[in-house]
Amino acid sequence: MNPVYEKLQNCLKSIENKVNFKPQMAIILGSGLGDYAEEIEIKATLDYKDIDGFPVSTVAGHNGRFIFGYVNKVPVVIMQGRVHYYEGYPMSDVVLPTRLMGMMGAKVLFLTNAAGGANPDFGPGDFMLIRDQIASFVPCPLIGKNIDELGPRFPDMSEIYDMDLRNIIQDTANELEIPLQEGVYIQLTGPNYESPAEIRMCRAIGADAVGMSTACEAIAANHMGMRICGISCISNLAAGLSETPLSHVEVQETADRVAPLFKKLITGSIIRIAENLQTENR
Repeated sequence: MNPVYEKLQNCLKSIENKVNFKPQMAIILGSGLGDYAEEIEIKATLDYKDIDGFPVSTVAGHNGRFIFGYVNKVPVVIMQGRVHYYEGYPMSDVVLPTRLMGMMGAKVLFLTNAAGGANPDFGPGDFMLIRDQIASFVPCPLIGKNIDELGPRFPDMSEIYDMDLRNIIQDTANELEIPLQEGVYIQLTGPNYESPAEIRMCRAIGADAVGMSTACEAIAANHMGMRICGISCISNLAAGLSETPLSHVEVQETADRVAPLFKKLITGSIIRIAENLQTENR
């Protein structure tokens, strides 16, 4: 058996021995959104450290546990704290939680993150609906022997972020009167913030927001056939667009400030997406 898939199976078995819950949607919470998971109707929680072989997040502000429960009757599994490539884990471990949530039964992956704004039209506190992504600067999670049980050797990436889901989120934002930008997210390795020259490069190749996560998770989920949507909170202007030195404190402060609106948008979108899924399955 493929060792990566064997590790997934062992982690899944460890989870199923502790929690009996089948999610419809999977949600990964970025910086500033961690306490959203505690506001849902919680049925079970499971610390990453209690899952055999599971990578544990080491980043401040990332709690490190799965929360299982309901958002207005929609069964969800939430990652309260993600694992990043810059923490030193192999990419197969970074996307292991995403794959696990798909194996638990989740059909939709809702990604969130805090990101730097590379687009000069963006400002701190803006929300950006992710239309597409650039993942060429981090290792692809599909490198190595293909896990045929999960997906094909050469998966199509023409529409990583599902257009129907994007339209639902945009309609939700309009109804809630929450301004929503749209653009392309680029993942770099981190943990250092980018130089002004690197931001100019990112902008030149079409990126609107820059971060250290998300794109690899989207690739892994797409490979499995999950439907994906994502929103970035623009927590700061990227290097070269602001005179203020970048810091994680600034990222956290901005994310915390706009968190109530972000949570409202996420909840409304989850409810609408679930309704859409029900209609499609009739």
